[in-house]
Amino acid sequence: MRKDYLAFFASLFLSRLADQILLFIVPLVVFQTTESASWAGLAFFVESLPRFLAFPLCGALCDKFSPTRILHISQVYRALLCGVAVVLYLIFGGIAWLVVLSALCGVLTTQGIMAREVLMPHIFQQYSYTRTLSYSQIADQTGLVLGPLLAALLLELWAWHWVVAWVAGLFLLADLGMRVWQRYSGITLEVFDQHQDIWLQPLRIAFGHIRQHRALQRIITLAVGVNLIVGGALATSAAMVIGQFSAGKDDYAVLQAAGAGVTIVILFFLARVVLPLRVMGGVGYSMIAAGGLICALSPNLGVYVLGFLLIVGFDKMFNVYMRTIRQQVIPKQDFGKTVGVMTLLNNLSQPLAGLSVALLATKLGVQGVVLFLALLAVVLGILVLVWATRAGGERDTAQGLVSSVIVDDHRE
Repeated sequence: MRKDYLAFFASLFLSRLADQILLFIVPLVVFQTTESASWAGLAFFVESLPRFLAFPLCGALCDKFSPTRILHISQVYRALLCGVAVVLYLIFGGIAWLVVLSALCGVLTTQGIMAREVLMPHIFQQYSYTRTLSYSQIADQTGLVLGPLLAALLLELWAWHWVVAWVAGLFLLADLGMRVWQRYSGITLEVFDQHQDIWLQPLRIAFGHIRQHRALQRIITLAVGVNLIVGGALATSAAMVIGQFSAGKDDYAVLQAAGAGVTIVILFFLARVVLPLRVMGGVGYSMIAAGGLICALSPNLGVYVLGFLLIVGFDKMFNVYMRTIRQQVIPKQDFGKTVGVMTLLNNLSQPLAGLSVALLATKLGVQGVVLFLALLAVVLGILVLVWATRAGGERDTAQGLVSSVIVDDHRE
């Protein structure tokens, strides 16, 4: 592998590894400290909402400024915030610093995600975009595999604030990898003239593209359904595994790692086998919905694990499908701002799922909340299927869910 490719993927892996450690320890530490699924769900809501709200602004910045510069800022400042959080904890104590740190780092993570999204089409120009996404997400998911395991190991050795200090070092190494990639790649990105306003005008342009293309409207609706299930699973996994099924935190870490491992297998498959988009999208959404229902109705840990693996494994298949459609439809000069708004709309359901856990877990029980979210996702999928079938008039309604995405945009 060329040095620039290796450096880019190493940076992506290290950045994801560090971010995943933070995501892992926040609900775990909160649940272990409070022994409350509601507080864990609220912590997930607080740490996840800011990173999603930041997507439109971060997308507009990536269209206006160099995405490589934005990526450097993202990684260096996350390392700095980790150091500040450790110092504040040592002075004042309390776990609130951990939740605030994760929320602030989430915004900078969004900044880095959007910068990489803009860079991605330029990394592997000799490959198809779908294959490029699969390779990049393999590096990303490798960080997900090792993140929970490394976090569990470090928490066995040190308190959470020293683990955060290790995370700061990982962010700095990720930035070093990006600098090496920048030195060897020699890639020059095309620059487009942009409006001076980075607030309202980018939003108008982005929503204009969404109104114009039915394809974008449909994948947003489907992504909302996916993230209802994913958000519910992430917000409740600690409470389900440790609380309801009486397993240990090491089992919880293994579950998270197994989910990422299944995802890597699926991504390797997508990198090697060309699937029609209608198959990729339909299978991905169906398996995620099935996983949500299995988690909600699971009588024991073994059945729950099956459902959880379906959710996190096929989430990335749906993600590759969705990002491929976006890349085909959105103009290059507006890609960042439009993807930023779409990502916000797609993912708002994830922190809302965490908030649903916080508000409803006492009344419905943890599995009752997951069942409620899964049924909402099923309803959204059926609505999009009916919408696509009526709009496109396809004879095969199963294909109508996704094939109409391309058909409609050829018409438009």
